[in-house]
Amino acid sequence: MATEPMKQENKPSKGKWTKNKKRKAKEVFIYGNYKHYYGYRIDRNANEDPRLAVFTKEWFEGKDCLDIGCNQGNVTIAIAKKFKCRSIVGIDIDKGLIDNAHWNLRKVSMQVNSSKRGTKGSTDNAENPPNDEPNADEEIDLPHVVSFRQENFVEHLQVSSEKYDAIVCLSVSKWIHLNWGDEGIITLFVKIWRLLRPGGVFLLEPQPWSSYKRNRLVSETTKSQFGRIFLHPGKFREILLDKIGFRSAEVITDKLTGTVAGFDRPITAYYK
Repeated sequence: MATEPMKQENKPSKGKWTKNKKRKAKEVFIYGNYKHYYGYRIDRNANEDPRLAVFTKEWFEGKDCLDIGCNQGNVTIAIAKKFKCRSIVGIDIDKGLIDNAHWNLRKVSMQVNSSKRGTKGSTDNAENPPNDEPNADEEIDLPHVVSFRQENFVEHLQVSSEKYDAIVCLSVSKWIHLNWGDEGIITLFVKIWRLLRPGGVFLLEPQPWSSYKRNRLVSETTKSQFGRIFLHPGKFREILLDKIGFRSAEVITDKLTGTVAGFDRPITAYYK
């Protein structure tokens, strides 16, 4: 809350000073589209998003990937860099976040190119012959591999011919659930199943029910949907295996280090 300095009124009441307080309207993110989300959840001493440490390169390397609810694209770009995807698409409902994701992609790409030039210069001036092993960053052209687009994944009706080997959905399911109810969460799972190639992996980091309770009043829609939700997050595994058709599942972590308290959520890999 921003508070202005104390001011003297032209006609003070009863000889007293009065204080004018100007309240800054609190921005409400009804879809979980926080503009500083990564700063909220990641320990500032962490070198990278801790979720990347529990991911396996076989899921992403040389694969086509999709990041649902990518926010400002930090994780999308990091996955591409670390695991050398063939392609990765980040989608988010918020146009402003997608604009920021494009900006972040340009910034990281310039940093990589600058690093390449510096490495090349130092190699050319070295007495020893250059190593034939390629630099890790030279193996991937980020602007060619990474793309972003604004999209409401649940309500997007266009039939897509795209297919993916890995689909990531990190701390997004609650917001889909609160805004579109049980029907929305089932739509999410069914669409992911259809977009995955056989043998593909779906990485899900669902928020706990306690988190639903804390955010149920952010809008009239979420308040209404919360009271009608029957398929609690604890039932997602059963739904994905028995109803949607995933063949197996494994919890790849039940507690993340390097995250702020409340964000150390389990992540489960579902295999098609």
